[in-house]
Amino acid sequence: MSLESQSPDPPHLGPESFACEVQPEREATRVLAVGSLDVATAPVLDAQLRELHDAGFKRLIVDLSGLGFMDSTGLRLLLKWDADSRADGYSIEVVPGPPAVQRVFELTGTSDMLSFTRRP
Repeated sequence: MSLESQSPDPPHLGPESFACEVQPEREATRVLAVGSLDVATAPVLDAQLRELHDAGFKRLIVDLSGLGFMDSTGLRLLLKWDADSRADGYSIEVVPGPPAVQRVFELTGTSDMLSFTRRP
């Protein structure tokens, strides 16, 4: 259940890959996002979450700890999934990313809008 995509980075940086690693847990399913979550790769995470939701999983954990970068597209995706979960009766939790990723939430004032959890 792993989807991968290439993220087109500026030529001086070289291509950086993005992957979603699904990790089943006792009462939840964790999706570890690895790489850069941006306009080019957000559809990969969206498709993975959609696949799990459509399969009937009721508790999803999006783990951002493997990200090196996230832009506003990733933020919008997480906010959309959070709003959908509240309306549709399933839960979605977010494991915080490294400081550069968490800064996106801080700068936009959205840190309190998501259910952040710690990685066990």
